Amino acid sequence: MPEPTSTPASAPAPKAAPDASRRSERSRRAIFDAALALVSESGYAKTTIEGIAARAGVGKQTIYRWWPSKAAVLLDAFLDLQVRAHEALDGDGASEIPDTGDLAADLKRVLRATVDELNDPVFDGPTRALAAEGIVDPDLGARFTEALLEPQFQYYVRRIEAAREAGDVDPGTDPRLAVELLVGPLHHRWIHRTLPLTHAYADSLVDHVLRGLAPRS
Repeated sequence: MPEPTSTPASAPAPKAAPDASRRSERSRRAIFDAALALVSESGYAKTTIEGIAARAGVGKQTIYRWWPSKAAVLLDAFLDLQVRAHEALDGDGASEIPDTGDLAADLKRVLRATVDELNDPVFDGPTRALAAEGIVDPDLGARFTEALLEPQFQYYVRRIEAAREAGDVDPGTDPRLAVELLVGPLHHRWIHRTLPLTHAYADSLVDHVLRGLAPRS
């Protein structure tokens, strides 16, 4: 009588290879968080690549593979922070100034948000560090302007252009100059700490600038 044959056990499914891109993204996020935390806690001068690597739990070679300097790490970390902040507010990374038909209200809304951001320690430390380092490192300063400041200026420019077309400001208004009249005093007060940054100050800036931009009769 033939012996019963046994059914071979199913071979275990091969394990999926680790997702290198996911691992890289986790490391990148840890590096960004570490850089921002260290700058806020200790200041830019005391922040080092070694310190960032230790805080993030990665080797410093990992950081140098992606960035040439701590300034470059901090810039990318700060840009990422900005995107995440906007996504939390809007659900996307866009930051266009809304056009409700009320130019003063729209500008006050965005300037108040800027005041809140500049008063937030999470943003204050990295922003000051980048502004200071950008003075002595022209390449970093140019990248900071190109990647962050100029796009933000253009949001204002487009809103003021729309107001000019609607007849809400004088047709001879230079939108870029108008933007500088709005944000220049705000950043001057912030960077030199001359007086507190408040919503009332932001509102007053808008009121004063728009009086100067009002259509001539």
